[in-house]
Amino acid sequence: QWTMKDVERMGLLKMDFLALSTLTLIDDALAEINRTEGLDLDVDNLPLDDAKTFRVFAEGATYGIFQFESSGMRDLLRRAKPSRFDDLIALNALYRPGPVKGGMVDEWVERKQGKREVQYELPQLESILADSYGVIAYQEHVLRIAQAVAGFTLGQADVLRKAMGKKDPKVMAKQREAFVEGARAKGISEKKAVKLFEQIEHFAGYGFNKAHATAYALLAYRTAYLKANYPWHFAASLFTIEAQNTEKLAMYLAEARERGIPVLPPDINESQLNFSVERGKDGNAAVLFAKG
Repeated sequence: QWTMKDVERMGLLKMDFLALSTLTLIDDALAEINRTEGLDLDVDNLPLDDAKTFRVFAEGATYGIFQFESSGMRDLLRRAKPSRFDDLIALNALYRPGPVKGGMVDEWVERKQGKREVQYELPQLESILADSYGVIAYQEHVLRIAQAVAGFTLGQADVLRKAMGKKDPKVMAKQREAFVEGARAKGISEKKAVKLFEQIEHFAGYGFNKAHATAYALLAYRTAYLKANYPWHFAASLFTIEAQNTEKLAMYLAEARERGIPVLPPDINESQLNFSVERGKDGNAAVLFAKG
């Protein structure tokens, strides 16, 4: 029952556990797909290049998609047109107040769209920053740049990352000196090393943890895959999750109808406790309102 800082000071591992309704939504959708289609879908092994799924993101049709359903994020998705899984990771990390205000998001979008040239200060940066079109977007980027350019160990690089976050002038002066000296030892000019250090310093304040962003992006992708490929089952599960939130439910119902998903009123004989997928006499699927 110590505070997180005390735990860290003792060298112990602090872990956060999130209870997310999205996990229940996915589980419910898989169960409904199995019940109605007889298909045992393995959500852990979905293809990460599904065109239908990326169309959902590119159109900003992300109501019900974890981390991607706010109006600002939907606008950004329509501008960015993500086309690969790395794009989703970057968007998840960059759509935060700091990067938005600092212009990082606009720069990332312009580089992705080919409107601005992707450039690297040093050749060794390309393998590190290629996944984000040359934009320093993640804390891991700072660690790997310090390791590749200045010869830092990953432990030393993490000290640099923390110092940049706290912006302590005395500590930063020492880190700058160590970075430039390490770069010089690798044959990199002081001018280039200083310029790169200043770039890192600017972005480090906004840097997000890539491992965190990746886990979130994967969860979002799986949800969007279900929405794109099994729209009725996704809708039924989403309605069930939000059944007690009338405002959200009305919004999701309206979007489902816009996307051509029929929603049938409650039926005393056919309705189940949860929203469900049923097929009419014509063989077409529809979402049936829950009994409750």
